[in-house]
Amino acid sequence: MPKTVALLGALDTKGLEYGFVKQCIEARGLRTLVIDTGVLGPPRIAPDVPREKVAAAGGANLADLVAREDRGEAVAAMARGVEVLAAQLYSEGRFDGILALGGGGGTSVACAAMRALPLGVPKVMVSTVAGGDVSSYVGVKDIVMIPSIVDVAGINRISRGVFARAAGAICGMIEAAVPPGDDKPLVAASMFGNTTPCVETAKAMLEAAGYEVLVFHATGTGGRTMESLVESGVVAGVLDVTTTEWADELVGGVFTAGPTRLEAAARHGVPAVVTPACLDMVNFWAPSTIPEHFRGRRFYQHNPNITLMRTTPDECRRLGQIVAEKLNLSTGPVAVLIPLRGWSMIDAPGGPFWWPEADQAFADALKAALRPDVPIVEIDANVNDPEFARRCAETLLEMMQTNN
Repeated sequence: MPKTVALLGALDTKGLEYGFVKQCIEARGLRTLVIDTGVLGPPRIAPDVPREKVAAAGGANLADLVAREDRGEAVAAMARGVEVLAAQLYSEGRFDGILALGGGGGTSVACAAMRALPLGVPKVMVSTVAGGDVSSYVGVKDIVMIPSIVDVAGINRISRGVFARAAGAICGMIEAAVPPGDDKPLVAASMFGNTTPCVETAKAMLEAAGYEVLVFHATGTGGRTMESLVESGVVAGVLDVTTTEWADELVGGVFTAGPTRLEAAARHGVPAVVTPACLDMVNFWAPSTIPEHFRGRRFYQHNPNITLMRTTPDECRRLGQIVAEKLNLSTGPVAVLIPLRGWSMIDAPGGPFWWPEADQAFADALKAALRPDVPIVEIDANVNDPEFARRCAETLLEMMQTNN
């Protein structure tokens, strides 16, 4: 059975261009599934999934969108619709990869659909914005962005080559055979420079037990990517040693992973070991970038470009409540391990961020708010001591083996 490429875009303004890539793909022996997101004039080529269905999936009525002539509202509604439809159509086996063409609005809509698809599904976006910062479009998904060079406005000597090669790219990605490997059960782990010894020790133990450990740097993007991977259902366990991104989310640092951090494992029943490591620090860029209202706080210059700010007892208390709120969502096994001799290399006795009262404020708030069936294990060690790393690995191994 030939593979199928989903072509998603506005067939009123970009119908000519989609007709061209449709021909290129079908000339290679693949099929197409054309999804119309237009809201202006009639489609210039016939869609397989009409725009009315897209709008309805987004909770809107197409006629109402057309009548109101509000482009922002229409783009938002169609983005919601393709997000739902893309995931549904893919789960039904209707397509194997997706290609889209567009400007800013079209890229926003198409990338919403692509972000709704699992990692590994081929995704190609030919866009006028591809040469700039596309992090808000791509998120943490494996979307290939191709600069359109010229506007997506007809077939000319430049666009013809760009579109034809984009069609070839999506076909090649779909047809590519991934060689088999010695795949082992996956564990996702969060790490920072300040927790590297802990994670490396625990990682070695987990690998010796037959697991493959994927390490994510807790810089915001790393946390979001890890959460996305957990949501995809391919992870057997989570070693969430480094939860520092929540300090940035709460206080206003630069490495926030957003308000849903810590929810993926909880909601999907994936065994998880969670620690407060590096919640002692909020991350900023160079000192000159730190907001004025933080003047007088305790800082540590990690490197010329990264400045760390110590969290206060009040902030740690709130962080304890937040971690409890997230872990209370857990549908699978979870445990919290707390190192009593500090949460990082610099939060250790005699270190620049050593503040036992702040760390204790977190522990007290966590204990008061956490479900009684979620164990809290306090260990008389620093997070980077071998004993703490060993306990993290052993606890996760026991939960994963029990969960099978």
